[in-house]
Amino acid sequence: MLPGSSFQSSSQSSASSAASARLNIRDEAGGWSPEISDRQPWLQVDLGERMEVTAVATQGRFNSQDWVSSYLLFYSDTGRAWKQHRQEDGGGRFVGNVNSEAVVHNKLSHSVRTRFLRFVPLDWSRSGWLGLRVEVYGCSFKSDVVSFDGGSSLLYRFNQKSMSTVKDVISLRFKSRQAEGVLLHGEGQRGDYITLELHEGKLDLHLNLDDSRLRLSSSPVAVTVGSLLDDQHWHSVLIERFNRQVNLTVDSHTQHFQTKGEGLSLDVDYELSFGGIPLPGKPGTFLRKNFQGCMENLYYNGINIIDLAKRRKPQIHSVGNVTFSCSQPQLGACTFLSSSSSFLLLPGAANTTGGFSVQFQFRTWNQDGLLFS
Repeated sequence: MLPGSSFQSSSQSSASSAASARLNIRDEAGGWSPEISDRQPWLQVDLGERMEVTAVATQGRFNSQDWVSSYLLFYSDTGRAWKQHRQEDGGGRFVGNVNSEAVVHNKLSHSVRTRFLRFVPLDWSRSGWLGLRVEVYGCSFKSDVVSFDGGSSLLYRFNQKSMSTVKDVISLRFKSRQAEGVLLHGEGQRGDYITLELHEGKLDLHLNLDDSRLRLSSSPVAVTVGSLLDDQHWHSVLIERFNRQVNLTVDSHTQHFQTKGEGLSLDVDYELSFGGIPLPGKPGTFLRKNFQGCMENLYYNGINIIDLAKRRKPQIHSVGNVTFSCSQPQLGACTFLSSSSSFLLLPGAANTTGGFSVQFQFRTWNQDGLLFS
């Protein structure tokens, strides 16, 4: 059971603090309610460490006419940069309560690995006010993490000169603030290669099986998935290949395609590199822009690459500054999903006479829109 100190809120009424927001609590406060003047109320839960969250539940405030009838759910590793959870149908609104006592469970269509959750009420009781008690369901989450600084990589070296496979499964999670960078690469002397890289914030997969006429520098991208993936949030990647049939899945969105050429196997010589493409014979020199950010739970055909690296196994060679933690940048990114109804409201000091300064970067597809007011 989470202690009361795990709960925070945008505000709280004098008798209904965030510390009383646990499900089924029946103390004097009976749950959390914000101040009447709070125009952007939210309730936040700190799970203490990253957990795999599978469901949430809500109640209204005990023995009252206060409840939340719909809400949004956001998650964050840091408590600063937030991302909205969306169900499989793309909707983000969760159904809440119609009275103060019934418990309403909402199972997440896909689990979320996070430390912080934030409930943002949208609608509430018409006969009373906003009241909330919550519970979070899930389990502990084992994570092997590695961080690349833009000049480093991990090399997984094969036991033999060449590795020939007709079936591959590669999975990982990554987060980055950089729009360009190689996540993994391998190639063979016959012309086979596989490269996964961020390009303009999208994920490109180059894959060629034994057609030596096609080279990485001139070949078309086999498939591109995702957009705005350089948002400093975790993104999951799964590559599944059997012969020439390939599935690339990014954040539950899958692209199916077939490789060119006649070959059925991927022949890679010596090693696979993660985080960059080192230039042979020139340590610290790379052929393309390196990945800068964090990777998590990196598996190549069932082999835990990061675990091998942490245990300094001889199959793994580190290039540059590779660390096994994921530092959090001070800067945070936010995404406005609706040009007409979403905005960011920052608290300001009353009677400010000394002036102020604002600095930010932005990107958008819209030709018009108010940035700051």
